[in-house]
Amino acid sequence: MGIINVTPDSFYSGSRSFGPDGKPDKKLLGARMQRAFEEGADILDIGACSTRPGSQYVSAEEEWSRLLPALRIAAGLTSSRSISVDTFRASIVRRVYDEIGPFIVNDISAGEEDSAMLPLVGRLGLSYVAMHKRGTPDTMQSMTEYERRGPHGLSPVTNAVLEYFREFSKKAEKNDIRDWILDPGFGFAKTVEQNYQLMAELSSFRALGRPILVGISRKSMIYKPLGITPEESLTPTQVLNFAALEAGASVLRVHDVAQAKQTLTLFCLLRG
Repeated sequence: MGIINVTPDSFYSGSRSFGPDGKPDKKLLGARMQRAFEEGADILDIGACSTRPGSQYVSAEEEWSRLLPALRIAAGLTSSRSISVDTFRASIVRRVYDEIGPFIVNDISAGEEDSAMLPLVGRLGLSYVAMHKRGTPDTMQSMTEYERRGPHGLSPVTNAVLEYFREFSKKAEKNDIRDWILDPGFGFAKTVEQNYQLMAELSSFRALGRPILVGISRKSMIYKPLGITPEESLTPTQVLNFAALEAGASVLRVHDVAQAKQTLTLFCLLRG
C-alpha cells in the first residue's frame, strides 16, 4: 500500500504533494502515483486530512477539495478497487463512492469519529481498514492505564488492542461489514516502548482471523530511539517491515514502495 499524501503538513516532508499556491500539485501527484505502481504497489492510499500526532483536522470541505483531484488522477491509472482513501468521515466516503465507485476505506478511528461510518460502509459493501487509536491527534495519550499482563503473558498494550478488535468484530458483523482488515495503530496513543511490545507480539493478532495491516513507515517509533529524522529512517523502516511480515502482516503501508517490494521479495524467497 503506497502512501499518497495530499496534505501540506504530513510528518514526512518527502510525502507531501502540495504546490507553492497551497493547492494539490496534480503533476507531482500523477508522477508519484505512476511511480508507486511501477515500483510494485498494489494499492494507493490517498489521504487529504493529516492525522499525525499534534495535528488538527481540516474541515470536510477542505478535505474533499484536496482529495477530488487526486482521486481523478488515480482513477485514470487503475481500478477503483486498487484505491484506498484515508478518512474518518462518512460524508467523504459517500462522495468518493459517487465519484469512483467501490474502493477501500482506511479509517484511523475504526468508526469511532463518525457514527455514520460503519452503517454506510456496510450498505455500500466496501472493504474497510479499522485502526486502533484513542483520542484525536491533538489529545492522544499513551495507554498508561493498562498495567497487568494478560493471558499467555502478553503485554498490556497487546491485550488492550486485541480486546479492541474483538469488540470491533461485533460491530462489523452488526453493520454487515464482511471484508475488513485490522491495523494495530503503531504510533497512535502508544509510547515508543508500547509500539515495540506490540510489534514483538504482532503474531498474536492472527488468532482474530483477519488480514493485518502494518503502517510504521518512517514513524517516530523508528527515528526517536535512533536519534535521526524521518528523512533518515528508510533502512530501519525496512528492518521492521521484515519483522512485521515474519509475524504475519498481510499489508505494508509505506512511503517507499520500491524498497518495501524488495523487502517482500527477499522475505518470500526466505520462506520458500
